Amino acid sequence: MLFLAHCLLVVAAVRLGLTLFSYNRLRRRVTQLDAPHEAGIGDLRRVAWGVAAAARLVPYASCLTQAISGQYILARQGNGSKIRIGIERDTGTQLKAHAWLISGNHIVLGGSINGFAHLVDHGQ
Repeated sequence: MLFLAHCLLVVAAVRLGLTLFSYNRLRRRVTQLDAPHEAGIGDLRRVAWGVAAAARLVPYASCLTQAISGQYILARQGNGSKIRIGIERDTGTQLKAHAWLISGNHIVLGGSINGFAHLVDHGQ
């Protein structure tokens, strides 16, 4: 229960941060944390569960909000990850972007990458 409360606090703070500041400013804060290790699958599942559950309680907690929150929580534990940003293919004139949190070879948050063109990765 304490972990879920921590996730809720982080997701709310990141959502507020994205409202008040730029994505790059928040990203720099998170990537300053030393995260030399790769998280185990149990830690990744726990972070995915906690952030997704907390995001349901925070208005407008987008995929980007969730990815930054998860990256921050993992980095505080010393675990590296990256945020991948992509755009959906074949959407005509409408641009649809999405963000994922990736650690090692695992997609932690964001769902399937299929159908999206990779734009950029941020993080370790």
